[in-house]
Amino acid sequence: MKLFVAAVALLATLANTTATDNEPHMLSDEFIELVRSKAKTWTPGRNFDAAVSDHHIRGLMGVHPDAHKFALPDKRVVMPELVEDDGGDLPEEFDARTAWPNCPTIGEIRDQGSCGSCWAFGAVEAMSDRVCIHSKAAVNFHFSADDLVSCCHTCGFGCNGGFPGAAWSYWTHKGIVSGGSYESHEGCRPYEIAPCEHHTNGTRPPCSQGSTPRCQHQCEAGYTVDYNKDKHFGSKSYSVNRNPREIQREIMTNGPVEGAFTVYEDLITYKTGVYQHVHGRELGGHAIRILGWGVWGDEKIPYWLIGNSWNTDWGDNGFFRIKRGEDHCGIESAISAGLPKL
Repeated sequence: MKLFVAAVALLATLANTTATDNEPHMLSDEFIELVRSKAKTWTPGRNFDAAVSDHHIRGLMGVHPDAHKFALPDKRVVMPELVEDDGGDLPEEFDARTAWPNCPTIGEIRDQGSCGSCWAFGAVEAMSDRVCIHSKAAVNFHFSADDLVSCCHTCGFGCNGGFPGAAWSYWTHKGIVSGGSYESHEGCRPYEIAPCEHHTNGTRPPCSQGSTPRCQHQCEAGYTVDYNKDKHFGSKSYSVNRNPREIQREIMTNGPVEGAFTVYEDLITYKTGVYQHVHGRELGGHAIRILGWGVWGDEKIPYWLIGNSWNTDWGDNGFFRIKRGEDHCGIESAISAGLPKL
């Protein structure tokens, strides 16, 4: 009897394997066309060359499965006096880039390279935006993703995934130094992992999983500010309730936030429109920066405007839109934010 049960289980496993093997690869033309036939609110296309490995794609999803255990206290608990009355009207569209035109970081797209550091990128991008916004554009400071991903040992596992909430908590307790993109020589600790080449005819190195940079409590040669004196801090860190109106008010009042959601294979092919998952397997959790909202097309499909960290040759110049108001793929369930100490 045990042998029979084992044989049945083996046959079931083989059947599942066969079904999976028959599925077109997520970087194949066949997969893109299959998604195109199903997507009604967005347009797919090729962002990655077919030769890019599955390992690299999956490695970009750096929100660790345990990230929910490190979620920050709700803003209504941390600062009940600053939670806005939800009774007022909200604009149909809002874009932080135009709301704060003197804060250039809001329009920037960074590149996490071959590293699952999205949890750190979404955080430092929004922190950089908020320092500028709350200083009325008097302070422009690129928080270093390199410093955060390598030195925050309570934030997770560096390039192997981390916890967005813990990143914001680290900002308030330990501070983060400045640092621009790879080889920019901007700030104390520029990013150390090179952008990789999504396309075969480009000039960047091939995409292969990178290792977490070594934590160094010193700035690169030529930067004149001491490491400890270069640190900038947050005054508060908190999560925002999944109610879309509360997220909207938070962005409109304090600037972009960090969000996290579940990525499926079809998102890899996004080019334009309002993304809604239509086909493909789950790839993992991914952190991004939400900088606004709006409605799309004659149908006025509500969306969130999002900045990704896969360089500007992905998606819509590095940005994408995702369905708003239905917690699509969990986009409204894991919002992290905070206020800078100025």
